[in-house]
Amino acid sequence: RNTFLSTDKSYANFELKLKIKITGAGGFINSGIQIRSKRDKSHMSGYQVDAGPGWWGKMYDEHRRNKVIAVSKELKKVQASIKKNDWNEYRIVCEGRRIRSWINGVEAIDFTEKDLKIAQNGHIGIQVHGGGKALIQVKDITILELNDTAGITTWESLNKKK
Repeated sequence: RNTFLSTDKSYANFELKLKIKITGAGGFINSGIQIRSKRDKSHMSGYQVDAGPGWWGKMYDEHRRNKVIAVSKELKKVQASIKKNDWNEYRIVCEGRRIRSWINGVEAIDFTEKDLKIAQNGHIGIQVHGGGKALIQVKDITILELNDTAGITTWESLNKKK
């Protein structure tokens, strides 16, 4: 099954920078960076900026809509920038309902959430996808918190409505 390492703190608007190295020896080799996600005992629910062969430049909605919700308009450029079995640099910026990402300086995702019932805050995490023998390494992680957006939907407000 999937495994996650996540922050204790919840973030709404932020700039995240990190370097990720993905290596593997068989099976499905994949990772992702969870953002604005809810942590449960065995999984995370929320946006996942993907990483791994065939997944660079995509964003998946993990354990919520369970589908790819954004694909880079410049997917070939993103794929060409990837350093296989080496360090790749991510920059992810979340402001209001907009999520943008860059991989090795190449713009990957520019997504604006249209569903007002989707939480725009949450934990940040690193995923190791099940189904393969993968080693996921992350380093040089920085998180810069940006000003809050008034009136956004949060995981906490969603829980109060239940």
